[in-house]
Amino acid sequence: MKTNKLYIALLYLALCGTFTSCEDFLDREPESSIAPEFYFTDATHLQAYADKYYSSILPSHDSYYGIFDNDKGTDNQIGTSASSCYTKDQWLVPNSDDNWKFETIYRLNYFFSNVLPKFGDASGNDLSGANNMITGDLASIKHYIGEMYFLRACEYFNRYRMFGDFPIITEPLVDDAAILTEASKRQPRTEVARFILSDLDKAIELLGATTMSKTRISKDVALLFKSRVALFEGTWLKYFKGTAFVPNGEGWPGKNKDYNSGYQFQSGSIDNEINFFLDEAMKASKEVAEKYKGQLTVNTGKLQQSETDEANPYYDMFASTDLSGVNEVLLWRQYAQGLSTNNVGVAANWGNYLAGLTSAYVNNFLMEDGTPIYKHGTCADGDGYYKGDKTITDVRTNRDSRLFLFLKDKGQVNIIYPDMPGIDVQYTEPAPNILNTSDSQRGYATGYSLRKGGTFRQSECNLDHGYMAAISYRAVEALLNYMEASYERTGTLDASATEYWKLIRQRAHICDDLQKTFDATDMSEEAKNDWGAYSGGKILTDKVLYNIRRERRCEFLAEGLRYMDLCRWRAMDQLMTTPFIPEGIHFWNTPMQQWYDAAKVVSDGTSAANMSPQANSEYYRPYQKQTNQICYNGLTWNMAHYLNPIMIKQFLLTAPDGQNKEQSPIYQNPYWPLEAGIPAER
Repeated sequence: MKTNKLYIALLYLALCGTFTSCEDFLDREPESSIAPEFYFTDATHLQAYADKYYSSILPSHDSYYGIFDNDKGTDNQIGTSASSCYTKDQWLVPNSDDNWKFETIYRLNYFFSNVLPKFGDASGNDLSGANNMITGDLASIKHYIGEMYFLRACEYFNRYRMFGDFPIITEPLVDDAAILTEASKRQPRTEVARFILSDLDKAIELLGATTMSKTRISKDVALLFKSRVALFEGTWLKYFKGTAFVPNGEGWPGKNKDYNSGYQFQSGSIDNEINFFLDEAMKASKEVAEKYKGQLTVNTGKLQQSETDEANPYYDMFASTDLSGVNEVLLWRQYAQGLSTNNVGVAANWGNYLAGLTSAYVNNFLMEDGTPIYKHGTCADGDGYYKGDKTITDVRTNRDSRLFLFLKDKGQVNIIYPDMPGIDVQYTEPAPNILNTSDSQRGYATGYSLRKGGTFRQSECNLDHGYMAAISYRAVEALLNYMEASYERTGTLDASATEYWKLIRQRAHICDDLQKTFDATDMSEEAKNDWGAYSGGKILTDKVLYNIRRERRCEFLAEGLRYMDLCRWRAMDQLMTTPFIPEGIHFWNTPMQQWYDAAKVVSDGTSAANMSPQANSEYYRPYQKQTNQICYNGLTWNMAHYLNPIMIKQFLLTAPDGQNKEQSPIYQNPYWPLEAGIPAER
C-alpha cells in the first residue's frame, strides 16, 4: 500500500505514533509478504499476530524497581532526582512526544478489520463463530481474537489514564486528511471507559472458549482487568466530581467543542455513572475473588537464609523463573536465557537501580498485632514491641511480614546457591551504599532497599542475562478491588469484603481483627506518611476506607500500581499547599551512622555533599543533600498534573489552516496552556 506524506504525518502525530522508529506497517503486508486476504486465514496466523503485542502492551517485571515510574517518584519509592511532575514549573507542554499515539491501536484495528469478516461477523457483535471461515480449532480461534480485544482494551487504558478524554477509533483509517482529522476528536472519558469495558466483555466471552498456559491471556485475567478499569473510573468520577477533570464539570474543556457540548452521561447523571462503574468493578472482581480466594500463595512469614531453611512460596512467587504452577498468578511473562532477559535479580541483589523505599512507606506498615507503629512509642524509639527505626533490623521486627520479607537488612544472606562463580554479586547484604548514588547499579537511593524479585541463585544475577519470570496479574488484586469498590459503593464492609480482607491479613501474618485496626487508626498520624490518607486535599475521616487503601499499598509493594491509585483518589492536592519532603533511613545519631566512614560523609550543602545536613532532619533526605537540588523544599503539585498535556504539534496538524491551534477539533487538558515549553497554569 502506498502512503503519501500527509497521511504519514497525520498518522504519526495525530493517530499512529512513531512510524520512523519502526517498520512502517502501512508500507508492508502483515507478517512477512503474505497479503491479508491470505494471511488471516488460520489460527496460527492469529496467534502470531497477538504474540507481537504481549511485550509492548502488558506490564513487565521492571515495575519492582520503578523503571517506569509507576511507584518510583511517589510517597512509596523515590530515585536520586525528583520527577518533574512534583514541581511547579519543570513539567512543560511538549511540542512533540510519543504519548499521544495510535500506532498500536491502528495495528490492532487492522487485525479486527481483516479477521472479523472471516470469523463471520465484521461488526463484532456475533462472537459465536457460526460462520467462521478461518481454519483451525474454533476454540483457539476465539481465544486469539479474545486476546486482541483484551490487548486493545489495555492499550486504550494506558492512553486514557494519561489523557482522560480520548478519541475512540475502531477501524484502520483510510488515506484521507478530513477523515483523520475528524477521527482525532476526543470522546468524554466515561465513553472511553465504557468502550474499554465493552472490549473486555467481548474478550471475556471469547477467552472462555478454551484453557491455555498462564503465559497467555485468560478469561480470569480479562475479568480482573475489567474490575481494575471500572474501579479506576468509578473512583476518579467520585473524587473529581464537579471539576474540569470529568465531563460537564466546572471548566471541563470538552464543552467548548460543539461535538461534546451537549454530552449526557449514558446513565443519566454523574452519580449514576459512578455507581455503574463501581457495580461493574464489584461484579467482575467478585467472580475472580470467589474462584481464587482459597488459592492464594502461602506465606510462611520466614525469609529463607540457607539451603536447609524452608522455602517461602510467597517470597518465591516474585523470584522464580517459572510461575506455571502458582495458582494466584493469572498471567506471567516468561524470559529465557539468551533470548529475552531482564536484570531483576541484579537490581534486587544490589541497590534496586537507585529506587529506594521512603521512611513514610516503611512507617505505614502495621505491626503484627494489627496496630500502627505510633501506638507503640515514638517512631524513633518505640516501646519495646515496636523497636523503633534506629536500625533496619528494628524496623522489621514484629511488623507486617510483607515488610519483614522484602526490606533488605545488613548482614542478610543474598546468595544461597553460588551456582555461577565469577558473577559479581553481593553474597551478604552490606550497609546500604547511600554515599555513592552516582553508581546506578551499586548505589542505594534512600537506604531502604527491596529484595522483592531477589533470587537466591547467583546464576540468575548475571548482568543482562537474567530470566526471572514477570508477574503481570495476581488474583489477590480481585479481593482488594472488591473490598474497595463495594465499600465505595455502599459505605459498608459486607461479608465478602470482610472475608477477603481477613484472608489477606492472615497471609501477611497480621492480626485479622479489623476493628482493632480501625480503633487504633489516627488519621492525623496516617496523613504524615501516606498520600492515600487524602482525597481532594482533605484528610479522610473514614478509617475503614483509609485502611482499605493502606492494605492495597502494602500488598502491592513496588508492583507499579501506586501512581495510578493516587491519581484516581485525587490524593496529591495537599502537595500544592504542603510540600512533602521524602526521607530515607534514620541516619544521624543512630547505629546506622557508624556504618559509614565519618571522613567520607559530606553534609555542607555544596556540590560535593553526599548527605543531607543533620540540622534539617536526623533522617536521610535524598533531595536535600545539595542546596540547588530540584524539590529541595519538598515535592509539590499542580492540579493539571493529574493528566498529561497534549503535544502542540497535534493541534497544528488538525487545525484547518495549520496555524490556529484554537480551531483544532482537539482541546487541551485542564490548566495546560496551548503553547509549547510552558508549565501548567495551576
